[in-house]
Amino acid sequence: MGKKISLLMFSGEYDKAMAGLILANSAHDMDIEVTMFFSFWGLFLIRDPDKMTLEDKSLYEKIMSLATPKGPDQLPLSKMNFSGLGKWMLEEMIEDQEAPKLIHFLKGARKKNIKFSACKLSVEIMGLKPEEFLPGVDIVDAQSYLRDALESDIQLFI
Repeated sequence: MGKKISLLMFSGEYDKAMAGLILANSAHDMDIEVTMFFSFWGLFLIRDPDKMTLEDKSLYEKIMSLATPKGPDQLPLSKMNFSGLGKWMLEEMIEDQEAPKLIHFLKGARKKNIKFSACKLSVEIMGLKPEEFLPGVDIVDAQSYLRDALESDIQLFI
């Protein structure tokens, strides 16, 4: 793989996450090396809903854990969410077109061994623990992301 793309996933919204994962999977299929760096709200895309914990968390961290999406299936839409009705309609439209859902693009990226990294400081600020993420997610600092981005041919902020 000669070319490289770096995606910084800041958004925790279903449609934006889906766009990032479509690009990541497509780039990989074109023999482009892909790195995805998840920060702040983007962390909820790689949160494993079965591993969420409230143990050893402060009151604010517990509130944040309970008030945020437990994983990729709970992400809201960026526009027209309407308390989940808009997302339901979008998923129905995706199904009508026999197109893959967000979870399928996420699973595809993981099967292709696309590199997933979580921002260390964002993880700490949001009160998350490394064990709450999907297997294979590396916790790295911002400098690690920047070094990777500087070596990339394309950098995208989503």
